[in-house]
Amino acid sequence: MNYKITLDSDEVPKQWYNILADLPTPLPEPKNSEGKNQIADLQKAFTKAGLEQEFATDRYIKIPQEVRELYMQMGRPSPLYRATRLEKFLNTPAKIYYKREDTSPTGSHKLNSAIPQAYFAKKEGVERLTTETGAGQWGTALSLACNMLDIECTVYMVKVSFNQKPDRKNIMNIYNGNVFASPSQNTEIGRQILKENPDHPGSLGVAISEAMEEALENDDVKYTLGSVLNHVMLHQTIIGQELKKQLEIADETPDVMIACAGGGSNFAGSLFPLIKDKIDGKSDTQFIAVEPS
Repeated sequence: MNYKITLDSDEVPKQWYNILADLPTPLPEPKNSEGKNQIADLQKAFTKAGLEQEFATDRYIKIPQEVRELYMQMGRPSPLYRATRLEKFLNTPAKIYYKREDTSPTGSHKLNSAIPQAYFAKKEGVERLTTETGAGQWGTALSLACNMLDIECTVYMVKVSFNQKPDRKNIMNIYNGNVFASPSQNTEIGRQILKENPDHPGSLGVAISEAMEEALENDDVKYTLGSVLNHVMLHQTIIGQELKKQLEIADETPDVMIACAGGGSNFAGSLFPLIKDKIDGKSDTQFIAVEPS
């Protein structure tokens, strides 16, 4: 019995999969809110490469060799394990496998998108990236990616999490990330919120607003996001592409695949490449997204 299935470093995928190419109907074009011009703001806030990937319709997008090499340095491909003890505990005939994205130096899958976002920013001459983080996983990943690519990194961390998780803040500092409890005095939106409520616990929305404000007001600064957006989803599909190879080695065709779904990067990265097989009529696997209540 094979408890652990690994791939060689040179088997890191060479392209990202873009599910937009296989949707039954195209997504609607983005629109501005009445009296506002958010689309123009996107062009100020995000890198050109990020926006190109966001709206790309190509099925596959080539991964730069420099990014592949950084993926390898950070431990990719990640291993696939069989959960035999869980199978025994549940007394189930099912075979249960799980993909170990926690083997990343930052403890999660987030580095899979942080690396290319920092890489493309560096190529475009960006000097600093800003972002938000809640629990700290994305902020940690971006701090490390920026450190590797010699870019400054500013992280706005939701204040309640900032206070509850000092060790997570310390890890970001080790990677030279500058971490601020949000809301902060650094931005207009932060100062406004603190004036109204000095004890505001913060929220992801507030932290996003602070990070975005910095990017919009500084030409050498760009904003990054660790989930939700399509270019983040396609970066994460290296997980699912590796997973397909590993399941082939195990000679397994999954009946059910389960992934957590918050902003969607974990679910998309793990399952989009296998959902493509279902779209193509090559699979009858059931896909389940588990969302926090």
